[in-house]
Amino acid sequence: MHQFAIQPLFGSQHWELAGYNIAFTNSALWMGIAALALWIFVFGGMKRQLVPGRWQMAVESFTGFVDDMLEANIGKAGRKYVPYVFSLFMFILFANLLGLVPLGVVGVHPFTFTSHFTVTGIFALISFSIVLIVGFAKHGLRFFSLFIPHGTPVLMMPLIFFVELASFMVRPFSLALRLFVAMMAGHLLLEVLSSFVIAGFNNGLLTSVIVVIPTFLLMIAICALEILVAGIQAYVFALLTSLYINDAENLH
Repeated sequence: MHQFAIQPLFGSQHWELAGYNIAFTNSALWMGIAALALWIFVFGGMKRQLVPGRWQMAVESFTGFVDDMLEANIGKAGRKYVPYVFSLFMFILFANLLGLVPLGVVGVHPFTFTSHFTVTGIFALISFSIVLIVGFAKHGLRFFSLFIPHGTPVLMMPLIFFVELASFMVRPFSLALRLFVAMMAGHLLLEVLSSFVIAGFNNGLLTSVIVVIPTFLLMIAICALEILVAGIQAYVFALLTSLYINDAENLH
């Protein structure tokens, strides 16, 4: 489980502020790398050429993708959320993909910070906070009507209200848990398979042929699947965020 351990860097083990440890960790480092890579990607695609190049087209395609997703789920009011959802989607996507870069061959181990529940939990809490702020700012106390579906019998209203409220309050937990589990499970599976490969090499030629080759081919397939999962999980997080914001905007 060493690949998931958060380690202080640059001699910052004893950095404290007001009694709290503020050490600069490998998680913070890779967050910075992901943010820098995303900034370079977006900045490089903001040339606004009449005939866009591949880089500009890539950025515009991602922006248009998020814009279309928000319009489909929220309507025209969803356009004002494009900057946030685009940033969220792209940051998670870059984080997931950077964790799959095979830098271990040069002695640098990439750190997938989305495999930590504390990180994905913060993402979820930010999205959930936006939902609450928008809901109460736009609808006031009428926002509570979200927890009583239209057509609910009067006698069932108290029970349905608490059931819907509990379901609503679990949303940030499930949103964070889904991304965390998906990213951690994939990396853990690759770690287990790689241990089989190493053990096979250490146990002679016959074991290498029987164990190592099939396991290594399976690892290649799983790596390809992990790239797909990295994109899907970023999309699912952004999609659910847009659906939750839709509830606050339109009170369905």
